[in-house]
Amino acid sequence: MVKLSDVAARAGVSVSAVSRVLSGDPAARLSEATRERVRQAAVEVGYHPNFAGRALKLARTDVIALIVPDVTNALFSMLVQGVEDEAVARGCVMLLARSEDMQPGGTMFDRLVGEGRVDGIVLQPRDGTDPAELAETVGMRAPLVTIHQPIPGASSVVVPDALATRTAVEHLASAGHRRIGFAGGLAASPSARRRAEGFREAVARAGLDDDPALMTWRGYQEGDGRAAVAELLALPEPPTGLVVANVNAAVGALAQARTQGRAVPEDLSVVAVHDAKTAEHTWPPLTCVRMPLYELGRAAVAALFDVIAGGPVERRAVESPPPELVVRESTAVRGS
Repeated sequence: MVKLSDVAARAGVSVSAVSRVLSGDPAARLSEATRERVRQAAVEVGYHPNFAGRALKLARTDVIALIVPDVTNALFSMLVQGVEDEAVARGCVMLLARSEDMQPGGTMFDRLVGEGRVDGIVLQPRDGTDPAELAETVGMRAPLVTIHQPIPGASSVVVPDALATRTAVEHLASAGHRRIGFAGGLAASPSARRRAEGFREAVARAGLDDDPALMTWRGYQEGDGRAAVAELLALPEPPTGLVVANVNAAVGALAQARTQGRAVPEDLSVVAVHDAKTAEHTWPPLTCVRMPLYELGRAAVAALFDVIAGGPVERRAVESPPPELVVRESTAVRGS
């Protein structure tokens, strides 16, 4: 087995210097040239750190877990990339799991946390998860940061949900739409409530029709978008514009409009919150409000490291870059 002393001999430095370079010790007073020589020497002699031994010595694994509701959801790609990039920048690797397999209190969750396999967790709770129950289940068992949904006793990071829906309403209002519907998430979802708040604020500010029947609370899945559009189109005076609180639900909304013989955007203009590759390939391509999901991932990991270091519980909002309107072909000027 290649040892630190072998690397030291090859690089012409002390064993302690090799140890500090390869462990990423930022306090080591060594030039970048020396650090690079040590790293190159480690490659040349085939040195591989004993991570198991290091974890035992430092009571640290240099592994964090990202747990999301569905790893196949296209929306999570930028979030995952942000989490991974920030983890790597801090000398860690990321473990990705879906919440269905990692329910707090379940066997896999207990193994992950109870056996000390990760240093901390970034968690996106499933919609409808009870915050108090989640906080009680997770407790103080591991450093935790939640995204989108704050829970008692844990740090959290959110995106500007209300600003996103305000942006969507303003786009439709500027195109001449006066009666705008809202296909929202579940009423129990904090992000859905924030997006609904932004929708109401923008409607009031623009002096639009504030008929309560124009707001639905079906959810974020494709089938939920279908159900919301079916409900809204059944109104005596259906909307001419629609804000959908999630791009996945918006795919279903387009399908339902087509099923009911409504042309988009001629009969119904549609704007979705979030952007994804799928939005470019729907028919018509969806106008979206792009959210800073990559930055959300990086901010969540930064917050987690603060928690690991003993920092206070905080709620952070990712405000840069702000939500960005991406205009495609699902919206048009009213009557055009």
